[in-house]
Amino acid sequence: MRGYRLRLRPSKTIQQKLNEQMELCRGLYNRLLEELNNARKEGRRITQRDTQALIVELKTEKPELKKIHSKVLQMVNHQLWSNMEGLSRLKQNGKKIGKPRFKGVGWFKTLNYNQSGFKIEEKKLILSKVGEIPIKIHRPIKGRIKGVVIKREKSGKWFANLQVENAPQPLPSTMKAVGIDMGVKHFLTDSEGRQVENPRFYEKTLERIRILQRKLSKKRKGSENREKARIRLAEAYERLVNQRDDFLHKLSRFYANNYTIIFVENLRVQNLVRKRNLAQKILDASWGKFFQLLSYKAESAGGMVVRKDPWGTTQDCSNCGRKVPKTLGERMHRCPYCGIELDRDYNASLNILYSGLGRPAEPAETRPLQVIPASLIIEAGSLLR
Repeated sequence: MRGYRLRLRPSKTIQQKLNEQMELCRGLYNRLLEELNNARKEGRRITQRDTQALIVELKTEKPELKKIHSKVLQMVNHQLWSNMEGLSRLKQNGKKIGKPRFKGVGWFKTLNYNQSGFKIEEKKLILSKVGEIPIKIHRPIKGRIKGVVIKREKSGKWFANLQVENAPQPLPSTMKAVGIDMGVKHFLTDSEGRQVENPRFYEKTLERIRILQRKLSKKRKGSENREKARIRLAEAYERLVNQRDDFLHKLSRFYANNYTIIFVENLRVQNLVRKRNLAQKILDASWGKFFQLLSYKAESAGGMVVRKDPWGTTQDCSNCGRKVPKTLGERMHRCPYCGIELDRDYNASLNILYSGLGRPAEPAETRPLQVIPASLIIEAGSLLR
């Protein structure tokens, strides 16, 4: 399955319909949750089928629910039970959890059309019981559309998230491999000698976000000025996310198109962010999102991403295989046994590659690294060499 995120430009009338349906879905979610709570208090056994059958009865009590496509209502029920299962798993893992909460006004921001109730014709998305919405199709949709999720962002923009079934490509006969080491100072360093600058989007946007947050806090609650300030802040965050995603998409596309096997470290980002001095920088870099994009792009291009144990990749010498301990502040790898000097991250990327290929350390090139500015990827995307 692949996802396509496409911009929608609904008219004011359509927006009103969508917002109305989202509020009805919120009310349905709360009603089904109430039924679950009552069943537990009374000691009754209740299943997902029972709450699904209740929706049919509620359509008689509340005729306005008939304005919504049946699949959308079914997915509200599915969402509720998915949330309950998620809480149950957390409880089984020893986490302290509270009770599932009823959702307040404006909480529902999506309408989920699963399998039916939609079609795309001539740059228009046609939704059952909603109408036609102009849609910007910026690239060909390859595969069969299995579902559409309509989403309203905090900034007020509308998007359609298409779930498309697409068969992966077979692996090509000629294999080309690369090892990638992730970093904070540099976003990544690969075994081909490239070192990509860390764009630090959040760090650069932080001051503007702080100013907008202060302005929002000074506005009177419920006023139009507060709503305008909220939208400006939401747009700033949206721009930050779009910049970061654009960078990650372009960089992951380069590696997916040029390499068959991509070896990366199997990093536990959740554990790494516990270090306070590095947490913000690691989260800003979005390593997890990069790995996710890299994996599906490589698969669609006929390649694969292989995660390797990061243990020893920094300390081991890629030239002779001996262990050379070094602190986090040491940026150069200087081996006292074979005498080689390499950039610390370049040495690690070579170790990741050799570990993935299952071969011992071998003499490494001591050529200067090709430092690639983040702006080059943002502006051009494909000019990497």
